[in-house]
Amino acid sequence: MDAQGLIELENQYGAKNYKPLDVVLKRGEGIWVWDVGGNKYMDCLSAYSAVNQGHCHPVIHDAMVQQAKKLTLTSRAFRNDQLGHFYKEICELTNSHMVLPMNSGAEAVETVIKAVRKWGYQDKGIPENKAEIIVCTNNFHGRTIAIIGFSSEDSYKEGFGPFAPGFKIIPFGDAAALDAAITPNTAGFLVEPIQGEAGVIIPAEGYLKDVRRICIEKNVALIFDEIQTGLGRTGKLLAEAHEGVEADLTLVGKALSGGFYPISAVLSNKEVLGVFMPGEHGSTFGGNPLGCAVARAAVRVLIQEGMVENAEKMGNYFLSELQKVKSPHIEEVRGKGLMIGVELKPEAEGARPFCEALMQKGLLCKETHENVIRFAPPLVITKDDIDWALERIVPVLMG
Repeated sequence: MDAQGLIELENQYGAKNYKPLDVVLKRGEGIWVWDVGGNKYMDCLSAYSAVNQGHCHPVIHDAMVQQAKKLTLTSRAFRNDQLGHFYKEICELTNSHMVLPMNSGAEAVETVIKAVRKWGYQDKGIPENKAEIIVCTNNFHGRTIAIIGFSSEDSYKEGFGPFAPGFKIIPFGDAAALDAAITPNTAGFLVEPIQGEAGVIIPAEGYLKDVRRICIEKNVALIFDEIQTGLGRTGKLLAEAHEGVEADLTLVGKALSGGFYPISAVLSNKEVLGVFMPGEHGSTFGGNPLGCAVARAAVRVLIQEGMVENAEKMGNYFLSELQKVKSPHIEEVRGKGLMIGVELKPEAEGARPFCEALMQKGLLCKETHENVIRFAPPLVITKDDIDWALERIVPVLMG
């Protein structure tokens, strides 16, 4: 069936909660994908950073195939031979004390909300049902009812209420606002080191250090959502490392499997995640042997193949070249590592037409918040690849 036929099938039978570009992909390798017509494209979205390691990385593929032949799922009713190895490796790599694997990023966020609330009641002495978690404007932590309830984006919430209480929203990047918002009932502060869905919004240098200091001083659990920024995307294994800080809890997902399998994790100190007792939280698929085997391979290739360092080097080059473009449409170009946003002026009338034009030239990217083009290619990209991309990006931005 050709692309148009497949698009019509989606339109006929699928829910209408997505608005994808009209390209129907069939195959991927490294930074490249091919559509059903055989046309080749550079992927500059990386499945929202889920394929940092590149499409269909052979080492991760082999780990998945080999494990799938042996054992895929036991549930956590029993132990499996991959789980302990995964725990040890991810904790040692990220300097964490304890880990709880789940499936999606949103599930990790829901998990951390439960853990931090219970820690607030049990260890901090917050009165029952009074715990507050502080979040930021323009946050994006997922799509569940609890999570969208503390979004500042009206379109995420309209028609879906009522929402769970217990959340307070403050401006992103404003450490003084955090300090002022904390009360004796504040259990945690949940924040993205860089806001991805908001348009690659990078706080001023020192912000992460300031919020770390404030949370320590006021006994508040600091939670970094690194589901997009983590695992090499910004040129460090975790974005928190740019300022040399460590959260009490860090959320990872997406690239934790290299795009092969849904797995996420809550990385934590023992004080917070240690509050869970048997029967208080769980997941049928969380920590399954197939997911753990895939995650172990996905993290291993990130480190062994120097992808984190490459993200820093190639990201600096890509960003500097984009910042040289003197387009009348560009308001700002910003980024960290291979997480780059090109914000367009209002009179450019949105980023979508630019993304459609780039698709026609063989490069796939995505608009975010209507007026920002996001470039986030797999971390295996080379300078020659970036030069190839720039030859297409620059004329479109200038047009």
